[in-house]
Amino acid sequence: MSASKKGLGKGLSALLGEVNIKDQKKNFVQLDKNQHFAQISDLNRNRYQPRINFDENKIKELSQSIKKNGLIQPIAVRKDKLEKNKYEIVAGERRWLAAQKAGLHEVPIVVLDLSDSQTLEVAIVENIQRQDLNIIEEAKGYQRLAKEFGYDQEKIAEFMSKSRSHISNTMRLLTLPADVVAMLEEGLLTAGQARPLIGLSNASGIAEEIISKKLSARDVENLTKKSKKPFKLSKQIDANIENIKNQLEDVLGLKVNIVNKKNNSGKVVIEYSNLEQFDLISKLLKQRQ
Repeated sequence: MSASKKGLGKGLSALLGEVNIKDQKKNFVQLDKNQHFAQISDLNRNRYQPRINFDENKIKELSQSIKKNGLIQPIAVRKDKLEKNKYEIVAGERRWLAAQKAGLHEVPIVVLDLSDSQTLEVAIVENIQRQDLNIIEEAKGYQRLAKEFGYDQEKIAEFMSKSRSHISNTMRLLTLPADVVAMLEEGLLTAGQARPLIGLSNASGIAEEIISKKLSARDVENLTKKSKKPFKLSKQIDANIENIKNQLEDVLGLKVNIVNKKNNSGKVVIEYSNLEQFDLISKLLKQRQ
């Protein structure tokens, strides 16, 4: 399949097809020549899978459903580039894991012709649409599209059918300290609670306070205002700087701070928390040369 990149985020049904399989092969409806059965051992995990953790209870529930009804939809795969005669899962890893627990030896598949970037796109879209990724898994998926395939935030937003501000705000969460990122991954913090902590030197301490006191996102915003003491400028200059600051953050997906002095000199500070983010800055600069 030569997958159309436009509008992947608007639905996967056309891409993956709908197949009703109650008694596996007996009732299997082949929609095209790319759909057939494969040994479950011939399928490998998607190396671009954005989901880090799978809910074991939900996998168990799905396996029980598969035992009773079979797979409702084939697993989308592509030919594995690293192992001959094997397939790499594009979408449907939860179904593949559940099918193993259900004791199936063969599963229906649909073979797609996708590039690496399209494979990552489909994996992200499938997870977001069918069972939400946690916010950090989602952010890392977007970061991979930017770093490995050179997508800017506008292009990511188009593919994912999300606003550019959502992409930017989500990716910026990765600039938080590692312990705060872990709290988001574990579901101890929401994105709304964590976002006001971006750029704060005491983010980890405030995060602990949020959890212990069960503060709302609004409470956090009020609390963090005390930690931010911006340099007071004239309203016009301040508005211009804020606008440029927001544009830079949208493009980079990183925290940007602009310090303007009284003599109208100043500096622009781009914050990064790891070498991957630094490499992203370098890559974006090269693209503009």
